[in-house]
Amino acid sequence: MEIRPFTADDADAVVAVHRRAFGGRTDESRIVRRLHDADKAVVSLVAVTDDRVVGHVLFSPTTVAGHGETVRLVGLAPVGVLPEHQREGVGSALIRRGIARCRAAGVDAVVVLGDPEYYGRFGFERASGYELDNEYGADEAFMVKPLYEGALDGVNGLVTYRPEFQTKE
Repeated sequence: MEIRPFTADDADAVVAVHRRAFGGRTDESRIVRRLHDADKAVVSLVAVTDDRVVGHVLFSPTTVAGHGETVRLVGLAPVGVLPEHQREGVGSALIRRGIARCRAAGVDAVVVLGDPEYYGRFGFERASGYELDNEYGADEAFMVKPLYEGALDGVNGLVTYRPEFQTKE
């Protein structure tokens, strides 16, 4: 399996990955397309096996109320893997490589809204422990991973995702 940056040529395959990964739901694929169209993908990676895109992960900017540009947070969402390639480590590899790319790009921390048991494996912790809240009202499922010691010192407040995450057309 190869993990490489997303290119415009991958767009249709990535849409198909997210639709299949999420049981035919289209919200995730629309979010990916909107973020790419707005040039707001900080990190976007695809997993390729036998010349076929089998997985995708995207990290996009988020904001923390009252902190403007002083902290650089990104949201990990969405991550999708074709059903026939799930439980093969594709998603984990995409997440790990994506976090490394975020760190190299100068990102302070990554937030995610998802299963605490799954994302805990990557070092994500409950964001409320850092006094970070979210616009979805989630507690345990809203997590953060600081990318270096002290990354979130003095940072607290409401984390907001990009407008492209609004699912209504």
